[in-house]
Amino acid sequence: MKATIVALFATSAQSVQMQMGVTSHARGNPIRKVVTMLQKIEAKVKEEGENEAELHEKAMCECKTGIAEYTQSISDGEAKVEQLAANLESGEEQLAQLKNDLVNHKSDREAAKDALAEALGMREKEAAAYGGVKSETEANMEAIGKAVGAIEKNAAASFLQSDAAGVLRNLVNSNQAMMADSRTEVLSFLSNTDGSEGSGEIVGVLKQLSDEMAADLKEATTAEEKAIANYDALTADKNAEVAELTKAIEDKITRVGEGGVAMADMKADAKDTADKLAEDKKFIVDLKAECEKKAKDWEAVKKERAAELLALADTIKMLNDDDALELFKKTLPSAAASFMQVSVSASTQKARALSMLHAAMKTGRPTRHIDLIAMVLHGKTADMTKVIKMIDEMVSVLGQEQKDDDEKKDYCNTEIDAAEDKLKADQLAIKDADTAIKDAKETIATLESEMIALTGGLLMLDKAVTEATAQRKKENEAFKVVKAGNAAASKLLGMAKDRLAQFYGFAQVAAAPTAFLQVRRTTEQKGNEGGGGVIAMLTALDAELEKETAVAQANEDDAQADYEKYMADSKTMRIDNGKILEDKTAAKADAEGALQGHQDVLEGAFTKMKGTNDQLKVLHKDCDWLLANFDSRKEARADEVDALGKAKAVLSGADLVQE
Repeated sequence: MKATIVALFATSAQSVQMQMGVTSHARGNPIRKVVTMLQKIEAKVKEEGENEAELHEKAMCECKTGIAEYTQSISDGEAKVEQLAANLESGEEQLAQLKNDLVNHKSDREAAKDALAEALGMREKEAAAYGGVKSETEANMEAIGKAVGAIEKNAAASFLQSDAAGVLRNLVNSNQAMMADSRTEVLSFLSNTDGSEGSGEIVGVLKQLSDEMAADLKEATTAEEKAIANYDALTADKNAEVAELTKAIEDKITRVGEGGVAMADMKADAKDTADKLAEDKKFIVDLKAECEKKAKDWEAVKKERAAELLALADTIKMLNDDDALELFKKTLPSAAASFMQVSVSASTQKARALSMLHAAMKTGRPTRHIDLIAMVLHGKTADMTKVIKMIDEMVSVLGQEQKDDDEKKDYCNTEIDAAEDKLKADQLAIKDADTAIKDAKETIATLESEMIALTGGLLMLDKAVTEATAQRKKENEAFKVVKAGNAAASKLLGMAKDRLAQFYGFAQVAAAPTAFLQVRRTTEQKGNEGGGGVIAMLTALDAELEKETAVAQANEDDAQADYEKYMADSKTMRIDNGKILEDKTAAKADAEGALQGHQDVLEGAFTKMKGTNDQLKVLHKDCDWLLANFDSRKEARADEVDALGKAKAVLSGADLVQE
């Protein structure tokens, strides 16, 4: 409406100036056209008021819905923060238990190694003792054998001269179990140089002694063999225990490391959740403030519109006055050109389209370029074609996403059923490692999805910032054009007033509008000085131009403030999302490292099942989330497409005469 008034003022000023060159004989009455235009403007203002009232009600409804949604999001975030805190506490306890088990395993392994070393020392002592007994017994038995052989061959004398006789003598003297008579006989034999005395009895004693020694040696050998068997069994048991404890230690070390990484990731997730919760709380405060501002602005708009309608009604009444019409017939020139041009504002259509876009934002799929569309519609130079194109692109993307989901759902159902038929008996051979692999893969999939979303958000944010900057420049240029045009129109009105003053003989143009009653009285008294009414209208037009410039300046200041706030918020969001993306990248690298370690452990555990298991894992990682959220995603897209279609319909149906 204000742009229309600017055009009206400029056209009226030009019309008045052009008609100044026409002679008094060609004068007519153009005021009737002005009255008709003012009546159309009045009807248009009323219509816009009704439309904007409806849009305001919708905006207030959307405010309530948005506040409710963010309140729920905050509640969910607080619940997640509490759950993560509980998970962190549980994880800390599990990690402490793993560390305690690791200390116990190491202590048990050292005890097993000490037992092995002790058993080895004892075995060496027993082997040495047995070796000494065996060597001594065999030497003694050899000496006895030589003595018996010599006696039986009647060569006792030569035997008594040999070293074997000395060995036999020492044996007889040291053998405490030998009977005294037998010892005496043997020693007597060994002392007789010819060896002829009692040789028959000596042979019997020596053979009996040899048999006893052979029996003792056999018993010692059996004991030695049993000791060796016991040592081998003990060594095997302890080595197996050491190996098992070593494996348990390695497993616990791995799980302690993984637990530490998982705790770090959980802490990072808790921080990200807390940050998002803080952002949501800040956003809902801003949203409430914005909604309150909209309510206050609406009251101001209603007040301003009421004042505008009152001014229009007073003006129409003033111009329709019979005396005034008669006066204008005498004072104003007739011209074919119209006094004003009226153009219809696009504010109603823009507001309605903005409302439709707000509805699209409630579908649960946040897109920051919706904010950009709102900023574009906020500006005076909004390009409807560009906005419609952006909406078409969004609808096309949503349609392609739904098509992809439909195809993916069919593929997932078919492939998962086929893979599950192949896998009839799932062997849970390695529990801890298998669970860790599944957790790592789910973590990687989640991190990848979040990283993709964050990267896409950063790209869209950069694009939105660039487009917002370009839009701000266009709005500023448009403001400068309006300001310059108003200044030129004001100057032209001044020239017109000066020209009328010269024509009607006024010394100076009045600074304030002159009432029609005063004009009538002046006309009756002074004749041709009735032109003061026209000058008053021109003065009023000049005042409206000044008001228009002030309003344009206020709008420019508001738009600049909104732009600066948007830039600051975008910068903060980019820094925050960049930090989150770095954390997610580091967490993903840790998860991939842990996953590789688990896959190495499981590499030899199953061969035939590996292909089918890997296929199922990939399918579940790729499909579970889609299958679980397919219906809700489809419904959300349908709602969003419907809302965008309504916004596009509003914009496409705009029949505007834009300045």
